[in-house]
Amino acid sequence: MTGWRAEATDVAAIVGAYHADPFAVLGPHGLPDGTCAIRAFVPDADRLILLRDGDLPKFDFVRREESGFFELLLDTPSGYRLRAERGGDAWEFRDPFAFGPILGAMDEHLLLEGTHRRLYDHLGAHPRRHQGVDGVNFAVWAPNATRVSVVGDFNRWDGRRHPMRKRVDSGIWEIFLPDLGEGLVYKYEILARDGRVLPLKADPFGFAAEMRPSTASVVARTDRFRFASASPSAAEPRRAPMATYEVHLGSWRRGANGRYLSYDELADTLIPYAADLGFTHLELLPVSEHPLDASWGYQPIGLFAPSARFGDPAGFARFVDRAHAAGLSVILDWVPAHFPTDPHGLADFDGGPLYEHADPKRGFHPDWNTAIYDYGRREVANFLIASALYWLDRFRIDGLRVDAVASMLYLDYSRGPGGWTANADGSNDNRDAVAFLKQFNRTVCDAYPGAVAIAEESTAWQGVSHPIEDGGLGFGFKWNMGWMHDTLDYMAADPVHRRWHHDKMTFGIVYAFSENFVLPLSHDEVVHGKRTILGRMPGDAGSQFANLRAYYAFMWAQPGKKLLFMGQEFGQRREWNADTELDWDLLDQAPHRGVASVIRDLNRLYRTQPALHARDCEADGFRWIVADDREQSVFAWLRLAPGSAPVAIVVNFTPVPRTGYRIGLPSAGRWREILNTDSTDYGGGGRGNLGGIDADPVPSHGFPASAVVTVPPLAAVYFVYEPTKNAQAQEQN
Repeated sequence: MTGWRAEATDVAAIVGAYHADPFAVLGPHGLPDGTCAIRAFVPDADRLILLRDGDLPKFDFVRREESGFFELLLDTPSGYRLRAERGGDAWEFRDPFAFGPILGAMDEHLLLEGTHRRLYDHLGAHPRRHQGVDGVNFAVWAPNATRVSVVGDFNRWDGRRHPMRKRVDSGIWEIFLPDLGEGLVYKYEILARDGRVLPLKADPFGFAAEMRPSTASVVARTDRFRFASASPSAAEPRRAPMATYEVHLGSWRRGANGRYLSYDELADTLIPYAADLGFTHLELLPVSEHPLDASWGYQPIGLFAPSARFGDPAGFARFVDRAHAAGLSVILDWVPAHFPTDPHGLADFDGGPLYEHADPKRGFHPDWNTAIYDYGRREVANFLIASALYWLDRFRIDGLRVDAVASMLYLDYSRGPGGWTANADGSNDNRDAVAFLKQFNRTVCDAYPGAVAIAEESTAWQGVSHPIEDGGLGFGFKWNMGWMHDTLDYMAADPVHRRWHHDKMTFGIVYAFSENFVLPLSHDEVVHGKRTILGRMPGDAGSQFANLRAYYAFMWAQPGKKLLFMGQEFGQRREWNADTELDWDLLDQAPHRGVASVIRDLNRLYRTQPALHARDCEADGFRWIVADDREQSVFAWLRLAPGSAPVAIVVNFTPVPRTGYRIGLPSAGRWREILNTDSTDYGGGGRGNLGGIDADPVPSHGFPASAVVTVPPLAAVYFVYEPTKNAQAQEQN
């Protein structure tokens, strides 16, 4: 019979690995007379045999040419396997071109629309059963490619063997490879339209990756994790305590010979440590897979893969579950602002700009030599939002801190004249990025109402944490970078000069309630010559520690959620070095243990005293008592919450004790001293108020009552009103 043989041009294209539709040639193809032509390309084979179950006859293929292209005409093609032979070697396999597609039309439609919330269920590598056979389904978006092949050890990294099926409408390529499973190492080989075979690409949706410097993706299941513990996150995070311990997993602690700890080892050590110190949240610098250690994770390539530095995805899931069991919520730093241009990554993914904006003025970041996503392309926005949802869904994390938001919002961010193109009206806002961020927050809030989204946004952009319906970006919180810089500048000044910088400590209240703020002392403040937080404090060693304790107490009593980078909780002296662990031996020294004790007690008070957290983001939770005593560098204020005892805070930022210092208070009666950073327990001098103060009905500072307090040098004191004891005393009188 004639007409069942492949055209010579098709054979040449298959052999040459440039055929745009290999499924139209390879595999079984029914013919008009009811017979079936089966074609296969097996480059290493001299002979190819079709096998069927039971005692059915075997059939030899016709070898079309020495390249390894085989053909066979059969009456009934179903249920076959292939046996290839070369010399004395033989191997059997199922024909991947005999399997139909898995993705549906709705998946394509939602991708093109940019609204596929579970895109990670379909793109990437998924072990599954298809047409009664176990294997792995691969799917990747590369609309401009001429050919895409999946390659790995299983096919000798030969892109000719497993070219994929293109779904023309969406630009998705897919293939089901039978009899493969988890642990498989793979990449994609892409033939660009201009004939270039691109450097092998890791899977943008890869759920696991090889340990650097290797760069391949690894097949992994992330849809079957079991979680024993519920998230401790609050339903209304603005009114709940949030004291965050920010951690770089690779340099918190190290194992023997400097090796990284595994996710399980970190769960055994980091989680109980943070819980003991009273933190409510762990924030992890990006654990998304990244090629360069020195980027700290902020130049990720695997937005769906927990870094192999610390283990496999299942290990990270166990880490999150263990954190929840200890009462800690987990926040991940997430990076949609840019990506590295490593050849195995997203850059020029299918032969030209795809994930990145095609205009270098919008698609390249000059500061970091990275590419910037094309936020206006629906498929790219969908990819990024799918990544955010993936971490919340598969790993049950509690929130995302979005890195470098300012760089996304402005077209002229870090660009000089001629380096950027304005909008038609001359404005500099990146409207595609703004729309993307709103879509991100709207989608996350809708899918996971309890999750928090936090913006690292360093400018005065209005409404970052305001609701989208009110014109905001929709974030739950925003880092208060202005507060951080102002207060650190003040603390670095010699106390004798602080009177001239008094406003740096009070100015933050002017705008404290314009956003839902997090007060951050982050990793960026303890590197690149900035010194550690302790290292910024002036004076001798004793003065440095006293300043630090007072500063932390000032911070914990200010409106806003709290964040502290690892090591600063015990007064790390050396700048953070991501290549080695923290200086844990410092905890053998009493002053450093004292700092840790202050943090522990501050966190306990912050959690247990509603006045210190319930109105962190609302003006009615704060009232100045003394804001203008610049000559003595004293600050005093109240923290308030409905139905809870008020807390009064007084801070003295000079080495001179303030005795007989009168402060106004809202109620007469007993105010118990609940914190004194000059306590001998912390390494201080032990000066204070003998457990509390008694307020008399003597008006002062606009309040109906007042009390005389002792404020130790370079110290902070907290007082809580005790109405029960006051009422009892009145009854006895």
